[in-house]
Amino acid sequence: MDRVDLLPPTIGDFPPRDDLAARADAHAAAPLLNCLLREAAEPVGDDGAWRVHRLAASGRLLRVRGTRRPARPEVGADGTWRPLDHRDLVALVADELYRLTGLVNPVLPAEMTDSRDVVAALLAARAGATAPADAYLRSEQSLITGHPHHPAPKARGGGPPAAWLPYAPEAHVRFPLELLGVRADTVVQEGDTSALDALGEAPPGYRLLPAHPWQLRLAAPALADAFADGRLIRLGASAFEVWPTAAIRTVYAPERDLFLKFSLDVRITNDIRRLWEHDLRRLRRTDKAVTHAFAALGGPAGWLSDRGHRTACFAHEELAVVVRDGLGGAVLPGATPLLAAGLVEGFDGNPLAAAADPAAWWEAYLRAVVPPALAAYADHGVVLEAHLQNTLVAVDDGGTPVQALFRDAEGVKLLPEVTPAAGWERLVYCLVVNHLTEVAAALAEHHPGLDPWPAARRELARHDLPEVAALLASPTLPGKTNLLLRWTGADGAAARYLPLPNPLAGT
Repeated sequence: MDRVDLLPPTIGDFPPRDDLAARADAHAAAPLLNCLLREAAEPVGDDGAWRVHRLAASGRLLRVRGTRRPARPEVGADGTWRPLDHRDLVALVADELYRLTGLVNPVLPAEMTDSRDVVAALLAARAGATAPADAYLRSEQSLITGHPHHPAPKARGGGPPAAWLPYAPEAHVRFPLELLGVRADTVVQEGDTSALDALGEAPPGYRLLPAHPWQLRLAAPALADAFADGRLIRLGASAFEVWPTAAIRTVYAPERDLFLKFSLDVRITNDIRRLWEHDLRRLRRTDKAVTHAFAALGGPAGWLSDRGHRTACFAHEELAVVVRDGLGGAVLPGATPLLAAGLVEGFDGNPLAAAADPAAWWEAYLRAVVPPALAAYADHGVVLEAHLQNTLVAVDDGGTPVQALFRDAEGVKLLPEVTPAAGWERLVYCLVVNHLTEVAAALAEHHPGLDPWPAARRELARHDLPEVAALLASPTLPGKTNLLLRWTGADGAAARYLPLPNPLAGT
């Protein structure tokens, strides 16, 4: 990638921006700036309402407004500050990373631009859409900004909106599934997949297999021969509709209280979201370990089991579907589950924003989320991927957290498959850095004057673990470097961390 002059000569050279375009820029710029400032810059002070940073590779000064969601980036040149729109911010980031790593990457800047354009399409779609009446579904479909520390959190593979918008949770959509018949002698399955047989009716000699319509189109070339020779047949659309959750490829069927997780051959954040065969082969063992751990924990915390999967031997990954427990048997009576990431992003009825006593609300939140994650690790060697999108927090009628539910066996790590040091680092990143710090920051933003960290330290200190004692004494936390990971082309599972200031230390 050639380095380019990133700065327009004058602000007047910017094209006019309508409100939707400006809002799309702001949503897309915030996580990209978070990445840049965390991974390739250092703070040098404040300038009134602005936070000023020096970019590590070039030495240029960059200033932004806001903290949790930085906005209005301006770069210093010749004693003046010049605003950057999203296009120029992408160019700035690309130039900085080229200087920093010496590597050329034309793919990631295109994903950054795609992510911004996806946000614009989502905002336009939401303007004419009706949000679901159910609070849980609203929380799952609220993530317009998405991952707060990813350079392209909303990228959808670069395809036109017509290809992905009908399946976008952020657009408040729901849709029927495609039902397929798979010749019985080609079926591969493990665990309890009986719920799939109740979704429709397959003819003799075939087994029912639901498919995500988007994935079915993406996989069409690989499936053409199977349709032609009868190994696969089409059975039409399901008689019910499903709601896509924040994970996009995982859908919820409220009438049947069932989650289904599909392959999706699209890069979402760091990975192509296919159900890889090696992950499917370990899924039952992992899920059994987590289920056993939660059965032994006691208390209200719950685990949404990935209880089985079904696919076809000739398209093992393309057609795989995982059957996940619904909410009915897991949520406390009278409680309402909400996606933790939705609490941070915000949605109509968000109890985090409405908390009358935010300190008490936060203490209840910590009591729900922290103990089960620590106990699963300490007592059972289970490393939950307890980040914002894998955690549901159930609240009572007053909006107070009373229960945490965790999900996604695919992301769980088990000791000794990973070392205790690697497992603990992963847990601290997911639970503390990705999860608690984001909820704490959102809570403090909605309720100025609240310091959330003494309560967090007290909750963690209740657990007599040497790892917790070391965490509370450490000056740093492990921050995942999603920008550098993607720029250098590392595998999404090959997490790399850099030290971040630890707000728990010295509280």
